[in-house]
Amino acid sequence: MPNPNHPKPGSSIRVSPIRTIEGIADIKKLLKNKPRDLAIFTLGINTCLRASDILNIKAGQVRHVKHGDHFCVREKKTGKDKCITMNLSVEMTISALLKTMPKAKDTDYLFQSTKGDNQPLTVPALNALVKKWCDWVGLKGNYGSHTLRKTFGFMHYHVFKTPVVIIMDMLNHSNLKMTYIYLGIQPEDVKEAYMKEI
Repeated sequence: MPNPNHPKPGSSIRVSPIRTIEGIADIKKLLKNKPRDLAIFTLGINTCLRASDILNIKAGQVRHVKHGDHFCVREKKTGKDKCITMNLSVEMTISALLKTMPKAKDTDYLFQSTKGDNQPLTVPALNALVKKWCDWVGLKGNYGSHTLRKTFGFMHYHVFKTPVVIIMDMLNHSNLKMTYIYLGIQPEDVKEAYMKEI
């Protein structure tokens, strides 16, 4: 019998990005005493990594990486290596997390399940956590683990004004239409652009 919580084959459920700096700040404040969760959230919204790739990171991949340096992961979906430049926020939250894991070997997962035995947090578990965080701070919308990656794209376009082609490359998208979905670009935005006179 099919799971009623799963989308029908061929369909998809789109999750929302977090659209405000205030919403992000509220979640960081909520997680300030939870080093693992704060590090996952901060890394997720500051990189373009998918949830499965975030949860597969080992302690040794990031232990000695400083802001401005990069670390690489093998993308599960594409099978390609992707290198991410670490910013200061990510470095600080990962450093704080590793201080709570003094016995962690380089081969241990960075984001471990509370069940122990060096088991990584799962994507469904992260999905539930993101939903809970967004609900607790009063954000309206459909949220999940993919919200972190979408927030990265949304913030880069709407707040940092990063050019779309650069965001497309960072997200490793093969076409602009997919990037538009991530960035929340609506038909009205395209119409408004046409109305600008040169």
